[in-house]
Amino acid sequence: MSDSRLERILYVDDEPDIQEVVGMALELIAGAQIRSCGSGSEALAIAASFRPEIILLDVMMPGMDGPATLSALKRDPTTSSIPIVFVTAKANTRELQHFLDLGAVDVIAKPIDPMKLGSQVERIWMASRGR
Repeated sequence: MSDSRLERILYVDDEPDIQEVVGMALELIAGAQIRSCGSGSEALAIAASFRPEIILLDVMMPGMDGPATLSALKRDPTTSSIPIVFVTAKANTRELQHFLDLGAVDVIAKPIDPMKLGSQVERIWMASRGR
């Protein structure tokens, strides 16, 4: 794990098309290794072994939604310190504060701008590390 560069990102979203766009944006533009999955339960299974440095988590997913996934990740000692960013179309001020109160370090609004996503995620990651 590098101290100066974000290298591993886990992206959780039930929409394969959005997974593809985000994956390409983060791999090609930001140079990060990204692993994508389509559900909260998949995220729990992948996160401990992949050891992402940040997790981008869709809020609305069938089955285990984003808030439930965040809660489970925070309860697991192997993933509890990983910063989690919610990705959602619901990003008004009240909901934003609710997501932060749940333990997210930030919120990225959909629709995502692929050209800005890499620098946005890098900035959030650096801020979560106190830099």
